[in-house]
Amino acid sequence: MSYYALVPAAGSGARMGGEVPKQYLPLLGRPLIHHTLATLCAVPAIAHVFVVIAADDGEWDRHDWSALAPRLTVLRQGGATRAGSVANGLRAVAGRVAAEDWMLVHDAARACLAVSQVEALIRELADDPVGGLLAVPVADTLKRVGDGKRVVATVPRDQLWQAQTPQMFRHGPLLQALEQCPDAVTDEAGAMEALGLAPKLVAADATNFKVTYPFDLQLAEWILRSRSVP
Repeated sequence: MSYYALVPAAGSGARMGGEVPKQYLPLLGRPLIHHTLATLCAVPAIAHVFVVIAADDGEWDRHDWSALAPRLTVLRQGGATRAGSVANGLRAVAGRVAAEDWMLVHDAARACLAVSQVEALIRELADDPVGGLLAVPVADTLKRVGDGKRVVATVPRDQLWQAQTPQMFRHGPLLQALEQCPDAVTDEAGAMEALGLAPKLVAADATNFKVTYPFDLQLAEWILRSRSVP
C-alpha cells in the first residue's frame, strides 16, 4: 500500500478578480501552486504527486518546474468541476496506482500546507478503514441569515469543523464515490459520505487556509516567510 497526492488545478479562481488563474499568481517569486506542490513532493511517504490541469492551460509551461520534476506528473485532463478534475485524475493514474493505495487530494490554493500536517494525516489514517481529512474546529460564532441579510438564528458550533485538505481516501473507493455522485458534492469527504461512510477528522490549524481573495496572498506570504526565519 502506497501514498500518492493528487492536486486538481483546472479552475480559474474567479474570486481573485484577475486574468491569470489563481494557482499561477506570484507568491514569493514563484506561482502559488509551486509552493503547494513543493510541500507534497517533500513528504517522504508520498511516492508521487499528480497535478490535474485544464487541457488548454497555456500558463503551466511558462514556469520552471524542474526542481519538482522527478516526483511530479502533469495530467492535462481537468474537468468542468473540482469533482470532475479529481475523478479524471484518478482514472488517468489507475494503471499506476492500486485500488487500495491512498490518494491525498489537496487544493492547489492551500499553499501554506506544512509537511508536518501531511505527516500527521498519514500517521492518523494509515490503518483507518475509511480515510479522512484535515480540519479545524469552528471558532467563530455562526449566524444564519434571511432576507436583507438579517440574522434569523445563531448556529451552535460545538460539533462543527471546517474542512481542509488534503483529504485522504483509497483510490478505488474514492473513484467509485465520485462517479456515483459527481454533481452533489464539493469535496472528496462529501462523496464518501454519500456512500454512507464516515470520514475521520484530523486536527490541523488555520495556517492551512485556502487563498481565495486578493488579501489572502499577503497572509500566505507572511506565513511562508515566518517559517523560514531561524
